[in-house]
Amino acid sequence: MAENMFWLNGNQVTFNPGETILEAAEAFGVLIPTLCHLKGATPTGACRVCIVEVEGTRNLPPACSTPVTPGIKVLTESSKVVEARRTILELMLSSGNHNCAAVSPKNWTDFQCRVHEEDNTSDLCPVWGDCKLQDLAYQYQVKSDRFVPNKSKYPVETVSPMIVRDFSRCILCGRCVQACNEIQVNRAISFGYRGADSKVVAGGDRPLVSSDCVFCGECVQACPVGALVDKKARYSWRPWKTTRVRTTCPYCGVGCQQLLHVQDGKIVKVTGVEDAEPNKGRLCVKGRFGYDFIYSEERLKTPLIRENGSLREASWDEALDLVADKIKEVIKTSGPDSIAGVSCARSINEDSYQMQKLFRAAIGTNNIDCCART
Repeated sequence: MAENMFWLNGNQVTFNPGETILEAAEAFGVLIPTLCHLKGATPTGACRVCIVEVEGTRNLPPACSTPVTPGIKVLTESSKVVEARRTILELMLSSGNHNCAAVSPKNWTDFQCRVHEEDNTSDLCPVWGDCKLQDLAYQYQVKSDRFVPNKSKYPVETVSPMIVRDFSRCILCGRCVQACNEIQVNRAISFGYRGADSKVVAGGDRPLVSSDCVFCGECVQACPVGALVDKKARYSWRPWKTTRVRTTCPYCGVGCQQLLHVQDGKIVKVTGVEDAEPNKGRLCVKGRFGYDFIYSEERLKTPLIRENGSLREASWDEALDLVADKIKEVIKTSGPDSIAGVSCARSINEDSYQMQKLFRAAIGTNNIDCCART
């Protein structure tokens, strides 16, 4: 056998040195399910859903953290693996409020979500239909009545203006911690306590608003279940009702790629585009949560000119001519350096370039800046 070859489900497969079983299998086109694995972060094997059978080993190793070695024989869907995965998923479903089968698909359209005021929970998970745990529960036909469900010791945290933290739905996979610490490097959250008391904590177990969190929302995008949810999108959308539109973030010149989740002609949620340059799925707080402004009733729809202490509507030609005349007048009386320009933070690179070209080449000043501040 070649030096960099191994057996995968009976097929002879090549691999690159240093690759894990999960990576080598994915490159070959075999998808191994996982809940804890986060691309670009250190593999942990925490969820154990990606376990595989390796000939000659006593246990079922996690594919995400087990390196490939030449000649090993791996089975990804053997009866032993499938049965073990079912048990793992059953334990996860019993670990908290995972009502993945609260309503059948035929009732999707008619189901009315009811939020309980006393504990801020619902009959239906806020990410129902967009949950990896639910997908795997259906894939492996997992029953949720084998183990007695545990009740969460921690209340739902809703004080943040951006993110809802529902500890009863957390499976402690660690993806949010890795997204915060390794992907965005904000280091705002970590694991706290031990054993049955384990939870993801911010700072000294404080609400996100009291911690070092910058509300980039990377943890929300990384969460495979309903433990972390965009507060504005919570219970207001369902994935099968939305259309995804790829676009460029309007807030600065970096050019981050976004997916707009549009329902009934309105943006209900924004996520980063995975594997897209330049952001690789990452977004800042403005890019992920600052989309409401386009629906503001206070947005100006036509230019306004102030006359005699009041504003009146004007055409674009009239407004632009007025601005040009005023700039020429100031240059003539006080010189070009008496003028300064500020480029809009929502301008794309090309518009900002034109703005600085106008001031440097046409007006004759270097007094130009951008108001993009994070």
